[in-house]
Amino acid sequence: MTLLITAANGALGRLVIDSLLARGVAPSEIVAGARTPARAADLAERGITVVPLDYDAPETVDAAFAGVDRVLLISGSEVGKREAQHRTVVEAAKRAGVDQLAYTSLAKIEGSSLPLAAEHLATERAIAESGLPATILRNDWYAENYAANLAQADATGVLLSATHGGRVSAAARADYAEAAAVALIGDSHIGKTYELAGTPVTYDEIAAALGEVLGREVVHQDVSAEELQAALTGAGLDAGTIGFLVALDAGIAAGDLDVEDPTLSELIGRDTTPLVEALRAAHAAA
Repeated sequence: MTLLITAANGALGRLVIDSLLARGVAPSEIVAGARTPARAADLAERGITVVPLDYDAPETVDAAFAGVDRVLLISGSEVGKREAQHRTVVEAAKRAGVDQLAYTSLAKIEGSSLPLAAEHLATERAIAESGLPATILRNDWYAENYAANLAQADATGVLLSATHGGRVSAAARADYAEAAAVALIGDSHIGKTYELAGTPVTYDEIAAALGEVLGREVVHQDVSAEELQAALTGAGLDAGTIGFLVALDAGIAAGDLDVEDPTLSELIGRDTTPLVEALRAAHAAA
């Protein structure tokens, strides 16, 4: 059985490959698709086949599918382009007749108001329409995303949000990667849609976790959307980023990332990584 991991040179893709190897998959059975294969030379040195795979270049996608049995489509990072990019991969998978297409989607996608939701939902629908044997991995939020708040929290002692008590069921990227590896090597996961989540936390709890990592008090300051927008504008962020962050907090306030589901822990056979532990590791690696 040959497994293709798209976006294999990214943070999640590399962790998926690590998890596959740890679970006994031979390097010769893994194909790493990378936009720039030269940057994945270390994977090749481990015996993994590295091939060009660019979501914007359909010919590379088709070529990457040669001899592949199962595929993990890791969602792209270019918001606004992802629906077309993902469809390119889905169509190539259908032409290749793969035995399984797994996809990293987003939590509670059908009713989500998050700005990332539309492209994920469109991709899920394209996969369903393709008729391919599929596994949908609806990842909640990455705990490491909050590492971006460490510097500001250290400087000000404040975590600002407009989440109004909303909770986020974040888990470590390695947790989601391990779940993806499990889903790829077991037939029982084909045809399943999984809501994958860690322990739900409020922004008060996230602030406390940031403080524990930094060794100082950090408090959460909940503000209105207008106040958040003004603060982000004052920090010099561009309009697109500001709009995204304000909409993200509105979605969190509405419960779009609040998932209580043990599936992730069940798949990986352990508790998900505590937020403090994930943040501490991300801080140390920065």
